[in-house]
Amino acid sequence: MELRHLRYFIEVALEENVTRAAEKLHVSQPALSRQVRDLEEELGFALLERSAKSVSLTEAGRVFLDEASAVLERLEVGVAAARAAAEDGSGEIHVGYAPSLTVKILPPTIRAFQAEYPKVKVKLYDMSTEEMLDGLRSGKLDFAFMLESKVKTLASFLFRPLKREAIRLGVGRDHAWASGGPVKVKDLKREALVGYNLSEYPEYGDLLGKVLRPAGMRVKLAEEHESVSSLVAAIEAGMGVGVVTESLSCVAGGRVCLLDLDPDPEALVVGIAWRERKLLAKESAFLEMAEGV
Repeated sequence: MELRHLRYFIEVALEENVTRAAEKLHVSQPALSRQVRDLEEELGFALLERSAKSVSLTEAGRVFLDEASAVLERLEVGVAAARAAAEDGSGEIHVGYAPSLTVKILPPTIRAFQAEYPKVKVKLYDMSTEEMLDGLRSGKLDFAFMLESKVKTLASFLFRPLKREAIRLGVGRDHAWASGGPVKVKDLKREALVGYNLSEYPEYGDLLGKVLRPAGMRVKLAEEHESVSSLVAAIEAGMGVGVVTESLSCVAGGRVCLLDLDPDPEALVVGIAWRERKLLAKESAFLEMAEGV
């Protein structure tokens, strides 16, 4: 039995609806149902009575809900006590990030923080947005550098905007457009589009929709990539063009050309997110330094 099983069960019990609980937890409905059933199988008895549109607690489920809630509350107390013990300026800070979005933010933030807190180790985790949200929720991450679009709808998180990222079109240096001016979005119909994996990075799919649909185009990628390095390699090799953020230039160097789009898409807001809680002194310092970059 894992803590996520308890969290998932509690949310379903409180919502009395798997679909609503899945939306709040930011997981798929089938995955949530499977986790709760796994918990029931491990316990050896049913926690929920299920109907077509809702769920309700069994008698055993009501008892287990009280006990599971108490376990998680006790865990929160333990985490807070452990954090307090780390107030001496040592320990670790765990930070999730997306490389292409944070290349101008993360390095100077860490340099400034380590100058003031040299005994605190900053551990970095290259993650998708979904993984960062799960990490913040579970306590694995203290902070996450990410797009505002996802986190601003979640009540249990706080978010500070840090910078705006312009949207550009990445093309190979040998592409016919490489030395030209702005590219009309409607002209992308003639090109193979490459981009990030849409299941791992759903916010990228949202971005593509905002860029392409006004021009009558569907979100369809010729290739989907798991990382910024493989996406850069694909664009450089001429396997397609990609809708990317301006900071990709810091990762790609001169390997790809970034062009303006016409119409110019609305810039993305990148910032730092954390789970709402009382921050330690070192965490407050890290947050302030990120804002000062």
